Amino acid sequence: MVEAMTLASDTAIDTPFVKELIKQWRAQDTHGAWDRKSDLDLLAPYIIDKEARRQIPIIGDPDPETLWRLELFYNAVGLAIERGTGAMVSPMMKMSHEGFGRLVLMAGRLVVVNKQLRDVHRFGFPTLEKLAEEGAKHVQAGIEMIQKYPEVVNY
Repeated sequence: MVEAMTLASDTAIDTPFVKELIKQWRAQDTHGAWDRKSDLDLLAPYIIDKEARRQIPIIGDPDPETLWRLELFYNAVGLAIERGTGAMVSPMMKMSHEGFGRLVLMAGRLVVVNKQLRDVHRFGFPTLEKLAEEGAKHVQAGIEMIQKYPEVVNY
């Protein structure tokens, strides 16, 4: 799957959000098992092309690895927002066993990202560029929310 990523991935992997996501993955490797893995190898589970998506059933329960990838994705969003604003951001996720739920990122008393989650067992992106784009979109929205309501963040 990593071989299918094009040279355009080079620009996506250098975006601040994707760098933060890679840091999240590397931080999880407490024993050095992934030291030899490239950054693209670490990000490969997030890339689900059309053919791979067709292989995933429409209805299904998310496995622990998928939930973990989802958490790491939104943790990276939160940390990127922190870097951009200096405000501490905390994630909260409530998920049913069927893969439906909600994730919020909060700074102080302010909800900076509010995401309804559905079909989590199919969580992924068609390309690395789409992964970077989606992450950057959440980061930008969170930064704008904090800039708009700083008194709620710093109460």
